[in-house]
Amino acid sequence: MKYHLISLGCQMNLSDTERVRTVMHQLGFSHTDKEEDASILGIIACSVRQKAIDKVYSRIAMWNKMKHRKSLLTFVSGCILPSDKEKFLKLFDLVFPMSELPELPDMIHQYGIVTPVSLQQFDHGRQTMENTVASGSTEKQSLLKPLENQPGNKTSIKMNPSVGIDDFWHVEPTYTSDFEAFIPIQNGCDKFCTFCAVPYTRGREVSRPSSEIMEELKRLVEKGFKSITLLGQNVNSYGLDKKGDEVTFPDLLRLIGEYGLQTNKEFWVYFTSPHPRDMTDEVIEVIAQYKVLAKQIHLPVQSGDDGVLLRMNRKHAMDKYRHIVQTIRELIPEATIFTDIIVGFSGETDEQFENTRKAMEEFKYNMAYIAQYSVRPGAASSRWADDVPKETKKERYHLLTNELMKHSMEYNLSMIGRTVRVLVRGRDRKKGYLSALTEGKLVIRFASSNEMLIGTFVDVTIKSATPLSLEGELVEVKEFQVAAS
Repeated sequence: MKYHLISLGCQMNLSDTERVRTVMHQLGFSHTDKEEDASILGIIACSVRQKAIDKVYSRIAMWNKMKHRKSLLTFVSGCILPSDKEKFLKLFDLVFPMSELPELPDMIHQYGIVTPVSLQQFDHGRQTMENTVASGSTEKQSLLKPLENQPGNKTSIKMNPSVGIDDFWHVEPTYTSDFEAFIPIQNGCDKFCTFCAVPYTRGREVSRPSSEIMEELKRLVEKGFKSITLLGQNVNSYGLDKKGDEVTFPDLLRLIGEYGLQTNKEFWVYFTSPHPRDMTDEVIEVIAQYKVLAKQIHLPVQSGDDGVLLRMNRKHAMDKYRHIVQTIRELIPEATIFTDIIVGFSGETDEQFENTRKAMEEFKYNMAYIAQYSVRPGAASSRWADDVPKETKKERYHLLTNELMKHSMEYNLSMIGRTVRVLVRGRDRKKGYLSALTEGKLVIRFASSNEMLIGTFVDVTIKSATPLSLEGELVEVKEFQVAAS
């Protein structure tokens, strides 16, 4: 029997999807890329972006039509606003928060197994799931609690997104890569930015035990993973919810850095996303100190205007943000800096937008993810007028994009002639080339048909550049280097 999953939104949802895959495999199902071949269809949704949520409604409409031809079970989880949840209850067979993933086998059982074959597989898969979760928990009893619903009832189980997240973290992921992995270190958000729905979709901040994080990281490194990303809605507020019972974020990075000194394995550790309000000099100092902590920092600015930041409830001013960037440039001059920006936020004037453009000119980002503001139900700004015309938003979007291209091109041209360490990720769209990422997450391709290099570190001399990519020449790779990696 087969299942098909669609993951929408951020890296956190991709990481969550890997744990969903584990549950499905332990129930005896195998993954398929073809929706028509699946008996169970699931979506890991994102209510944070309207485009992503539109894709959910489009897909479930198609899946429900497929039910006229075959027996199917559909489910949705992920970042879901209460308003979307109520609509999903009428469209999907199962709706549940990701924190209750360990209970999915019971949900499927109580709702009704799709075919007799999967029914035969269920008991073995459910027992395997119980053992897997229980082995990672301090609790001895099974974490698969009886559901509140009757079989076939469309009402989902409780939708508190933060309750039970520890049980969810005990589900080992089924990784989709042999050399790149995510480690969730925190869930939820306490910041309540007025434009954002995350506190309503994922709940309040909860930090994962640092001992579990380190165990997972060491296991990945020993298995040969080369790129590991620590995930959280606000990673640099890690541990603050534990009131001194857990290490702080810079302490966690220091533990990782010390482990890197103890092992002869080569790997890079990234994190996303930090909030400028909680970004301390200590974090930057620790990154500068340890080789395995990648020299790339994603630092969302959202707006370059203090008035807009205040309206966004970002709880910091541009002087604070400027200090962070200056400290990065001083202590880690080789670091690349990425950011997030919203244009056309409620009430944004031409002058306020111009301050954002000036901020891009000042900070010279290597990459910026620019979004045109859209109202999210439940977020505080949904009560305000969306008063910046769509055409104005598009114009501001293009102006910032051009600003990004100018500065990223300038930086990339300065890289020509350098030999850099890169992680090969796969075949490039250009025939006869492989695609890789620098430590600073800049895309680079080089001529090679040797797919044995995928998932390894190699050295590449940069020969040419475009605003968003580099092209280089592979430095001679000795056979023992390939074998060792």
